[in-house]
Amino acid sequence: MSQQIPQFTPVNLITGFLGSGKTTLLNRLLVDPHLADTAVLINEFGEVGLDHHLLERIDEHTVLLQSGCLCCTIRGELAEAIRDLHSRRERGAVPPFRRLAIESTGLADPFPVLTTIHAEPVIKHHFRMSNVITTIDAVNGARHLERYSESVKQLAAADRVVLTKTDIADPAEAARLAERIRAINPTALLLRAAEDALNAELLLAGDAYDLAGKSKAAQIWFAAELREAEEDHCHSAHGASDPNRHGKDIEAFALTFDTQLDWISFGVWLTMVLNRHGEKILRVKGILQIAGQETPVAVHGVQHLVHPPVHLRSWPDADRRSRLVFIVQGLNRREIERSLATFLGVRARRAEPVA
Repeated sequence: MSQQIPQFTPVNLITGFLGSGKTTLLNRLLVDPHLADTAVLINEFGEVGLDHHLLERIDEHTVLLQSGCLCCTIRGELAEAIRDLHSRRERGAVPPFRRLAIESTGLADPFPVLTTIHAEPVIKHHFRMSNVITTIDAVNGARHLERYSESVKQLAAADRVVLTKTDIADPAEAARLAERIRAINPTALLLRAAEDALNAELLLAGDAYDLAGKSKAAQIWFAAELREAEEDHCHSAHGASDPNRHGKDIEAFALTFDTQLDWISFGVWLTMVLNRHGEKILRVKGILQIAGQETPVAVHGVQHLVHPPVHLRSWPDADRRSRLVFIVQGLNRREIERSLATFLGVRARRAEPVA
């Protein structure tokens, strides 16, 4: 087995703001035979993980992190997950993967991830950063760059930038966003998900991650995180979790329903909610049990935009309840629950917000 495993396993980070298409891109890449020996780490912001259910390929290579975002607040967990994968590979407990892909939450600062790979004592002797792929939404990307520093950092760290949703975006706005992308990161390869033939070789292959070609700001962010990692300040000073890492007004919560939902009524409700509160709803996603359907329907919404539903081939597990996850900013979850009860006549089971 040792001959099959590279001395330094390449690591690809797939990042991008909420709803920009990371999971869709990863799902698209995982069907490529070149990635048959790739392990995947998926991180989600929120109390309930759904993205791993929306990937078609779920097997022993796929690991889900659910403690928050891939940032310094859980640097220890990220390192532990990678070390555990390496140990299982050495013991033959998992197939001998030759590449590791990390899909980070849309609220993640990418630089703590990069410094973890670079500086963690065990990891740096067995893994190396290959490149960073950042997805950016042509419909909402300009707004995200203006409002969220994480979006700017994700773009600044990128080797490959995949502009998504150009097929539904205003062409002039997409062109202006492309100019903004090139201004922030002129060295990254800019691709369009709707027009370009994306494949694993184009996106994932490459030399070791080189910060020298990145902007001065990116180098400063990396150096600051590296100092923090080396001093272990983040883990010892802040503990295992910092709920306000992304601001006190950003909250993730999950709603579950035991009863089947009427698809037309639900669609009207979701459209109305996003129309009224779209600026405050950073992301909504879910798996629904629809009346008259044997298999679930996956739904996605980003601010005012509702994407076409996806009919999954099967339920991901034995749980047949409908599940909705919201990531909101400055919006009280009770408003969502009240509108559900009023419009659909259903009451959701509640879970506590992420701490």
